[in-house]
Amino acid sequence: MFQALSKTWWLLALCGVLDALCAFMNVATVVPDGSVSLRRFASPNVVWDMSLLALLAGVCAIIAGLGGSARRVSWLLSLHGLALGTFGCIGISPLVRGPLSFRPVSLLFVLMAVSVAAFALRIAADSPSTGRDRWFLSLSGVVSIGFAFSFIAVGFGWVRLRPASFWIWMGSYFGLCAIFMLYLALRVRNQGVSPSGRMEILPSLHTPRPAH
Repeated sequence: MFQALSKTWWLLALCGVLDALCAFMNVATVVPDGSVSLRRFASPNVVWDMSLLALLAGVCAIIAGLGGSARRVSWLLSLHGLALGTFGCIGISPLVRGPLSFRPVSLLFVLMAVSVAAFALRIAADSPSTGRDRWFLSLSGVVSIGFAFSFIAVGFGWVRLRPASFWIWMGSYFGLCAIFMLYLALRVRNQGVSPSGRMEILPSLHTPRPAH
């Protein structure tokens, strides 16, 4: 599976960087005393900026999933990107005015979390990965499932979070996505340039001529 995504590793890395920026911007709204405000280094248009970052990250995830040769698995990555990009479009759309309930948005986050969890667990189960890879992918999938349940609980009002806790919680989810995407990009890139991969290419480039 790592080899199947080797051509799109840079898109995965870019998606991880954008997710990390979203995580930072969520946490940047919480000041040290626990209240919610904008720190000096945070943009006044933080919601619009974060939505734009989410849209770009979603586009990267969609293209990376479509570009993978293992379509029966990588479509889950595109589904995650579609939900993430839709969330970004809502934030920057001029048609959305005034406060927006978290319930419809929470359904998008549930789809993001479930698709990433299924993607990670499927790779862990099918790929001939090392023990470290299996441990990381399985843990990422389980944590993402936990976030999916938390999005349902908060979206339907079963659990209520204070504003400061809400932004930290959302930042934690984007942080998880960032770590997962960056780790995946690193492993995919390393797999694509591994010595065994070069040995498979070299014979086709340098065909020995028969001796006379």
